Amino acid sequence: MEQARILIVDDNKVNIELLRAQLKPFNYKIETALDGEEALANVGKNPPDLVLLDLMMPKISGYEVCRAIKQNKLTQFIPVIVITALQELDDKLKAIELGADDFLVKPFNKLELITRIKSLLRMKALHDDLDTSESILFSLAEALEAKDIYTRGHSDRVAKLSVAIAREMDFSQEDIDIIYKGGLLHDIGKIGVREDILLKPGRLTDEEMAHVKSHAIRGYDICKPLKSIADALPCIRCHHERYDGAGYPDGLKGEKIPLNGQILAIADTFDAMTTDRPYRKALANETAIKIFEDEINSGQWNPNIVKVFLKIVKKSS
Repeated sequence: MEQARILIVDDNKVNIELLRAQLKPFNYKIETALDGEEALANVGKNPPDLVLLDLMMPKISGYEVCRAIKQNKLTQFIPVIVITALQELDDKLKAIELGADDFLVKPFNKLELITRIKSLLRMKALHDDLDTSESILFSLAEALEAKDIYTRGHSDRVAKLSVAIAREMDFSQEDIDIIYKGGLLHDIGKIGVREDILLKPGRLTDEEMAHVKSHAIRGYDICKPLKSIADALPCIRCHHERYDGAGYPDGLKGEKIPLNGQILAIADTFDAMTTDRPYRKALANETAIKIFEDEINSGQWNPNIVKVFLKIVKKSS
């Protein structure tokens, strides 16, 4: 296993050397910073696996260092253990509110420190494994589209349009992140669809169409084992459901279709209309918009979401 990298942040060199000595038997790679500015520069350049952080420092306080680490999506899962001489409850609560994962008051017990470090490093390793698995899926989805000139960039465009709709509908940032992941992965099931069918220029037979439709379930099954994207599964499974219940794979109707799936269905259809496909040329944006306006109550989509979508695409056209 690769050495865990621990960043010690303290303006007192004696404290740093004390911590370094206590951690030496455990073969961690130790880096140090004497103030908040140096600490954030270190984290930005090469994020450590864990930070031991003093609160009272010159230039930038430990509170601000903790806030900066935890508010940055690239570093928010780095465990931060606050080590300080401050003993007031308010100091501890403030650090925890800013995202600190643990809090030790000087003088601390060496065994307690090591135990907490090991525990948080295990949690970090689990998160890194999940992050790697997600990255593999996203890379797989991107590679799948790169093979096909007709769908290249499709999932990214669908994801971004879905996010724009979700923002207009006042989704929380957490829900926006979910729908973005779902958009990127919504067609990953096509990895199990025969290439000659995906690229067929003519009309598909019923058997071929059933094979293509299987991609929603295939994608769901591929992504289901990864718990970190569980909330995005409805995007993958339900983006071909219809509001009137005539869609697939489950024939869900109305509000029984997850909201993420309803949004993605609109974004997916619009992008499909406005890009070249093997069986037809792309429609102009204005033509596609007119189709949505004419068919807003056709039963294919949620009319209320279509109105939000139309407001967005008309503004950008």
